[in-house]
Amino acid sequence: MGNRADDGARMAQTSAVSGARQALRWFLRAGVLGLVAWALGFAWFAADALRPTDDRTLPHADGIVVLTGGQGRIEEAVHLLAAGYADRMLITGVGPHATKSALEAHAAPYLSGDDLRDRMTLGRRAISTVGNAVETREWVQMHGLKSLIVVTAGYHMRRALFEISRTVPDTRLIPCSVRPPALQAPFRRSTLRLLMTEYDKWIGAHLGLQRHHNLLDAT
Repeated sequence: MGNRADDGARMAQTSAVSGARQALRWFLRAGVLGLVAWALGFAWFAADALRPTDDRTLPHADGIVVLTGGQGRIEEAVHLLAAGYADRMLITGVGPHATKSALEAHAAPYLSGDDLRDRMTLGRRAISTVGNAVETREWVQMHGLKSLIVVTAGYHMRRALFEISRTVPDTRLIPCSVRPPALQAPFRRSTLRLLMTEYDKWIGAHLGLQRHHNLLDAT
């Protein structure tokens, strides 16, 4: 009887060890596959982020929305407005003390001051990309717009399009990516870190990890 009990205990122990090894192998394989998928996705994301838009390929749209937060964005949006790609523009996420007069420097030599003021709206409440999207929805609904040129940095474009499309699903979104100085050296450590951070934020947006509106109270 004792031998049989010992044999049963050894078999149970062997089975447990075998099961643990199988589980470990499964987790390792899943981890490797997940890492490969992340790396392939990052390669696509980085290549897309580093590709600036050729203005000549852009169609006319009802409006332009530019998300603040980096160099060259407002300049590009004002250039498009002056060139007739749209009739009005929203700058979302501007600082609370920013004025249209202060932003005129971005318009020269494209527009006169009065023309710029008439065609530009400053969105002051957004403090995140989700907030930008909500602010854009309010502006789109106010003017009944059906198409938008979205201007932001290349590394920010995918997340901006995703968030805005959630708030205005029936509006056609046309990306216009700006390549800021931060992306001029794509293999620099700081650039790769920026791209990885934005890639993870884009994945997080799809997973619904940030759904707060991030809007300042209207005053």
